[in-house]
Amino acid sequence: MLRIVGYFFGIGAALFLLGAGVVAWYVSGLVDELPSYEVLAKYEPPVTTRIHAADGTLIGEFAHERRLYVPIQAVPPIVKEAFISAEDKNFYSHGGVDFFGIVRAVVQNAKAYGSGQRMVGASTITQQVAKNFLLTNERSIDRKIKEAILAMRIDQAYPKDKILELYLNDIFLGLGSYGVAAAALTYFNKSLYELTLADAAYLAALPKGPNNYHPFRFTERAIERRNWVIDRMVENGYATAAEGDAAKAQGLGVVTASEQDRITHAEYFTEEVRRQLIDMYGEKALYEGGLSVRTTLDLNLQAMARQALMDGLVNFDRQQGWRGAITEIDVSYDWGEGLAEISPLSDVPEWKLAVVLSVSDSEAEVGLRTGLIPGTTRVGPERATGVIPLSEMEWAKWATGKRKGAKIKTPSDVLSVGDVVYVEEVAGSPGQYHLRQVPTVGGGMVVMDPHTGRVLAMVGGFSFAESQFNRATQAM
Repeated sequence: MLRIVGYFFGIGAALFLLGAGVVAWYVSGLVDELPSYEVLAKYEPPVTTRIHAADGTLIGEFAHERRLYVPIQAVPPIVKEAFISAEDKNFYSHGGVDFFGIVRAVVQNAKAYGSGQRMVGASTITQQVAKNFLLTNERSIDRKIKEAILAMRIDQAYPKDKILELYLNDIFLGLGSYGVAAAALTYFNKSLYELTLADAAYLAALPKGPNNYHPFRFTERAIERRNWVIDRMVENGYATAAEGDAAKAQGLGVVTASEQDRITHAEYFTEEVRRQLIDMYGEKALYEGGLSVRTTLDLNLQAMARQALMDGLVNFDRQQGWRGAITEIDVSYDWGEGLAEISPLSDVPEWKLAVVLSVSDSEAEVGLRTGLIPGTTRVGPERATGVIPLSEMEWAKWATGKRKGAKIKTPSDVLSVGDVVYVEEVAGSPGQYHLRQVPTVGGGMVVMDPHTGRVLAMVGGFSFAESQFNRATQAM
């Protein structure tokens, strides 16, 4: 009997040693293929170049990846705690791989199997750093083993705060933003230290899939995920229950800063700066070097120069006559949908696209284009209307055709139902609009300090969105 037991024990031991040898050989082969984690010490991420006016106001940004690198010391505790709670609550205690977390995930996923609940993962922040910086997104056992080995090596080689710094500055958080600092500006137009508990929790909800928790397309899902992060923060002792309840009662509060708010109508100027920076430093430095450029632009003079040039071009063009509507749409259906499909001049916000709904002897009623729901291709339900009085279209004598130069007696001499035109609200008369027409004549303007030669303002045309040709510098 003992001989039989010994026989089977020997076979079992031999099989175990053989299996262990095969595993060791397999892992050894993977180890030989591992990239060096030492490159993390020299990591220099591509950072956004920012262009500023003379007073420091941001007027433009250039980057392939919108990122503002911040050291871990500049990241507020609430932001670090939110991401640790959402992604890796044992970050400061495990050795790169959370074995207890793996067991917990296996048990939880086994219980949830077939219930339709979302499966949970067990990758630590360190493993995500290993994957994002050193490996690919390939889904395979080989990659997961390499990721785990690299994570343990990284954990031994670098302080926890350094690993967290790499993660928080590299992670993609949607809307073109990489890293928490850029995301704070993109989603909330705030610095990191201005973020609330609810704000930080929402950003921490995004790494699992920014598009899945889009603030406008999937608002309810985004709030649900944010609230889950808040609950984890309360559970981990980073916030009190009362603070958590107050944060969960808030909306997302996402207020994306529009491009126009940041550029302040200096597109031609910033484009000229971009060209000069490429000539001086090259494209890599411009789009990845994180340059901070202080220019000579005076924002007050820039606004006056832009308005003066626009007024001059519009007045000259009006004297040439009316060339007709931009296009026509069917207003027997929802004219708001049809109007939303036509792109306006994005850098002339004073002018609005409108469609003629009806024409009388004294005025034309128009429907105004409403913007799309942010982050979507759908137009909102609101519809706004206004009128163009006859007095605001008397200038519009036809420039061509049989009616060329004929006096305008009624709005129907100029407009027809379904015509799409530009309008601008009459100052001091809400609901009444000027009839506008994009000038065909171009022009440019440069304002310089005669004593120093500094360029204080530059306008290269009526609309940068319509034509990027800079008549102030390229028409010579």
